[in-house]
Amino acid sequence: MSDQLIPISIVIGDRSYRIKIHPKDEEVVRKSVKTINDKILEFRTQFAGKDMQDYISMVLVWFATEKKDIVGNGSEKETLTLQLDQLEKMLDQALEK
Repeated sequence: MSDQLIPISIVIGDRSYRIKIHPKDEEVVRKSVKTINDKILEFRTQFAGKDMQDYISMVLVWFATEKKDIVGNGSEKETLTLQLDQLEKMLDQALEK
């Protein structure tokens, strides 16, 4: 059944998270995680001496700003908002454990 959630493991920064997602969302989630980690690495080389929380915060600001600039129509914006909400919920759930 396609409505069932599947468990996947993702790593953001220096932490591993076990999350459950819809199979159709796996590619988008993995690409988003790769982009986030690539940006963390980029910021770490630009701003030495910060901690991981600082880098993750910088990436979130970059991500939100970047996506806002390229989002054209309402459906893309809605999709992006849903994806960001889903990522936030997954991180909240992982932090509660």
